[in-house]
Amino acid sequence: MAGGRSSANRLTLLEQFPSYCEFRDRKNSSSQLSASVELNSDASRTPDDVIIAAYQEMRKALAADLLQQVTEMSDKFFERLVVDLLVAMGYGGSLDDAGKAVGKSGDGGIDGVIKEDKLGLDAIVVQAKRWTANVVGRPDIQSFAGSMEAYRTNKGVFITTSTFSQPAIDYVGQIQRKIVLIDGVALANLMIDHNIGVSEYRSIALKRLDTDYFVE
Repeated sequence: MAGGRSSANRLTLLEQFPSYCEFRDRKNSSSQLSASVELNSDASRTPDDVIIAAYQEMRKALAADLLQQVTEMSDKFFERLVVDLLVAMGYGGSLDDAGKAVGKSGDGGIDGVIKEDKLGLDAIVVQAKRWTANVVGRPDIQSFAGSMEAYRTNKGVFITTSTFSQPAIDYVGQIQRKIVLIDGVALANLMIDHNIGVSEYRSIALKRLDTDYFVE
């Protein structure tokens, strides 16, 4: 986790995402706790609860750091990141295959079509935008859905470092084509899940009593 970013900067970045704001508001209204994990002697919280809460806070901070870092990188780096992530998730075949299947879109993003599996039995259209200020709106998604016809596929993934407008989200739920929308927070969490741009620095093995051992 990058140490140079302040909590204020991370929260400012996250606050542009409605999903985070809903989580924050729910948390504040129910508990009135600060964003940091308080390791106190609350009798209602088990040690496991405290550990999980601490992990969630650390993951949230790491996701904000990742998203901030991605937006500061070049378009060429973003293209490589998307390819690396798709391959790590099991799509696109090899890195070489996936790299050839996508290309620059000319507006700070990439687009192309990749294999859904290593055999290439089905295809997925991909579009990715490294945007910070612009919100992806319904017209952008409508245009993307229309472009899928040329590839004769009904599956698409639209990735952005920004957010999607509510009309864009609603539109995806109204059409027959299957389009997955990945906003900045979701992108950062997928990077964490698939070890893209992150590395493990500590592993703690939790142990408990093995009652099977104590048998006479």
